[in-house]
Amino acid sequence: MTRKFVTRTVVALTLSTLALLTVAPTAPAAAAEPTATPIDRMKIKEGFKVELLYTVPKDTQGSWVSMTTEPKGRLYVSDQYGKLYRVTPPGINGATEVKVEPVPVDIGEAQGMVWAFDSLYVVVNRGGKYKSGLYRLTDTNGDDTLDKVVQLREFFNGGGEHGPHAVLRSPDGKTITVVCGDQTPLTEVNDSRVPKDWDEDNLLPRVYGRGFMKGTPAPGGWICKTDPEGKNWELIATGFRNEYDAAYDWHGELFTYDADMEWDMNTPWYRPTRVNHVVSGAEFGWRNGGGKWPAYYPDSLGSIVDIGPGSPTGVTFGYGAKFPKAYRNALFICDWSYGKMYAVHITPDGATYKGQAEEFITGVPLPLTDIAVNPMDGAMYFTIGGRKVQSGLYRVTYTKDVGVIAPGADEPPTELQKIRRDLEALHRPTPGAVDKAWPYLGQADRHIRFAARIALEHQPVDQWRDRALAEKNTDAALTALLALARQYERADKRTGAKNAELDTPAPRYDGSDPKVSADRRAAQQKILSALDRFDLTKLDERQQIDLARVYEVTFVRTGQPDDEARKALIAKFDAVYPTGEPLVDLELTQLMVYLQAPSAAAKGVALLEQAPTQQEQIAYAKTLRLLLVGWDEALARKYFAWFDRAAGYNGGASFEKFVEYIRNGAIANLSADEKEKLKDVLSAKPKAPASPFALLATRKPVKNYTVAELAPIVEKGLTGRNFNRGRQLFGSVGCFACHRYGNEGGAVGPDLTGVAGRFSPRDLLESVIEPSKEISDQYGAVIITMDDGSTVYGRIVNLSGDTYRVNPDMLDPKNMVGVDRRKVKSITPSPVSMMPPGLLNVLEQDEVLDLVAYLLSRGDRKSPMFK
Repeated sequence: MTRKFVTRTVVALTLSTLALLTVAPTAPAAAAEPTATPIDRMKIKEGFKVELLYTVPKDTQGSWVSMTTEPKGRLYVSDQYGKLYRVTPPGINGATEVKVEPVPVDIGEAQGMVWAFDSLYVVVNRGGKYKSGLYRLTDTNGDDTLDKVVQLREFFNGGGEHGPHAVLRSPDGKTITVVCGDQTPLTEVNDSRVPKDWDEDNLLPRVYGRGFMKGTPAPGGWICKTDPEGKNWELIATGFRNEYDAAYDWHGELFTYDADMEWDMNTPWYRPTRVNHVVSGAEFGWRNGGGKWPAYYPDSLGSIVDIGPGSPTGVTFGYGAKFPKAYRNALFICDWSYGKMYAVHITPDGATYKGQAEEFITGVPLPLTDIAVNPMDGAMYFTIGGRKVQSGLYRVTYTKDVGVIAPGADEPPTELQKIRRDLEALHRPTPGAVDKAWPYLGQADRHIRFAARIALEHQPVDQWRDRALAEKNTDAALTALLALARQYERADKRTGAKNAELDTPAPRYDGSDPKVSADRRAAQQKILSALDRFDLTKLDERQQIDLARVYEVTFVRTGQPDDEARKALIAKFDAVYPTGEPLVDLELTQLMVYLQAPSAAAKGVALLEQAPTQQEQIAYAKTLRLLLVGWDEALARKYFAWFDRAAGYNGGASFEKFVEYIRNGAIANLSADEKEKLKDVLSAKPKAPASPFALLATRKPVKNYTVAELAPIVEKGLTGRNFNRGRQLFGSVGCFACHRYGNEGGAVGPDLTGVAGRFSPRDLLESVIEPSKEISDQYGAVIITMDDGSTVYGRIVNLSGDTYRVNPDMLDPKNMVGVDRRKVKSITPSPVSMMPPGLLNVLEQDEVLDLVAYLLSRGDRKSPMFK
């Protein structure tokens, strides 16, 4: 059937108007049909307008989650749990109103669609009726109607919302690209740009919270290419959590928007939603439970920009849109949970890129599902829906003439990007590849080193093993030795380790561990000998981390060292541990505990007590739970006392379970006598939780600082400041509880890592001293007034059917209140920031200046601002 549109509304808003926006929808007439989110509940980038073209009738057409365009300018859309539809927007092919037609083939429940090779390709994520897989729909008789469906590839066990997702045209014009989340076992591939030597590669056993996806092994979410018939598959990248969609730029570079694990929030292994540059052979380090790799590991890659908590959905570049140049070239990404569409402005950064995210459209609620640019009218279209919530179709246009738009890239690739792409051509067995790649193993650019290592791992190891062991250049040697360590398959993996026990148990060095074979021991000793050349004190922070990681992978892959090597390594690390560099010390603590170094108890507990963030503390507590030596009663009491302190911390839904798992693991390693001596501390009930701001209130007020007073001091230039004290203060005044800085901190407030590039010193002070003066839409709260007059304050973070999920306390991400949207009278932006004022008033002026210097330093302790 064809259904006429229910409503079509057009509103163009300026940012100044939006700042004063009050949402107060008129109660609908009794007989009126439900309406998708109206435009007056949105904040729209100035100069653009949004039209609500169609409110999807939920009872008959479901909730739309996937969309693509076709050559005639029409759209194909899919209900998450039902049919496919073809949509003709107004102005396309003479249409004056929205025309919606069911596609007359027996397929649906698509989470990805693309028109390519005169066909509609559909990815099904097993919503209920149809098998998960890649399908091809064609018109066999030329009547402009798709009438044949063929399954090209079944994806086994791909289900739920972490299964198969997007499909898109590849820039080579010969293939399509398929995107799958971490609950989709890797399909059979004919070729792989990712070396097939992946493993969990966690030095110590991970911890678990609520056990979601426990036992799911690497490689996690993946991206493949396949031919039009779906016969030959090539693996491009792995290690994602749940990337829903992806897009290619003009140069053929691929980008995706990967999901966080919101249950992990405020733990050291939490990774915010982030935009990844998907290069050839990439590994992004997803592992289940607490086993996710940090972004700084050299055997993985990080992001071009971190976004924060959310639920990534549709992604597209603005190519073909009649938008200003900055937005035509932007990557648009959608967040379902928080109702935000971002324009990510991407610029070259060495061999890769960096991104700057800008809020483009936001709404309350606005559960964005997919997005596409229609080249027929130069407009952007997006859908809202999912999980059976009210769905709608919208169109975005620019209100001014942008002139003639020339297709194609504005700038050529950088020289480093050309080098990386040349190296990526070697990501398969290739004659001469070792000699071609070798000069780039020590390149300063991380992506160049990564691409060179992947090229190396694709070649027979006999061609380059000796060269790796003899390499003298520090970076080249570390990169080559990492590649060499990865050539060995974990010994216990060969003996049939079950997926539920993915990690090698921590060595006890009591004769209970399996013996390492002679050939593996010999290989290990050669790698350790090569690594022994490097003096940790002469390496920079990144090189120290890389060295530690090579040791870790070597032990994971080749087994525990013999006692002589173990003692030598303990002596080597003990001489420099702790280094004062937080990330280096975290890795060295893992190595010291793995080697069962007696000194790790006293040193590790001291680091635990001194760590300014709960994430850093949890990382130390997690590692120290496995240390069996070096403890005395006093140290053990300090360690277990930390769990009382941790009772005041908050995080995602798994947070308490993670902490409980760590504590239980530590208790399990106590002897009966030790348990008896520690009985009082082990049986003590945790104190009532205290928030960081409650703890802050215990400090004596010093002064009510003003921007006018502090700005002139800061603007003169800061010198002689104390980096370590600034970092400690960032934790003690509560900043780390909400904000990420570098690789640590909370995720409920803005990421402050690059604050120096976005704010002047005066603006930074103003945002801290007067937080309600200007509130970011991304982190602002709303006031929801109900029909009965009651109110709910907080951030809308999720939806389910007709229920809003509202977080009233940013310090407790798992605290959710359900609100029935049918009983909502109005939703208004709160004029009060969720960040409290007066945080600096408990600090001495010298402390304030150290804190500001730390924020402006981008985490560089070598900045001239410091002593």
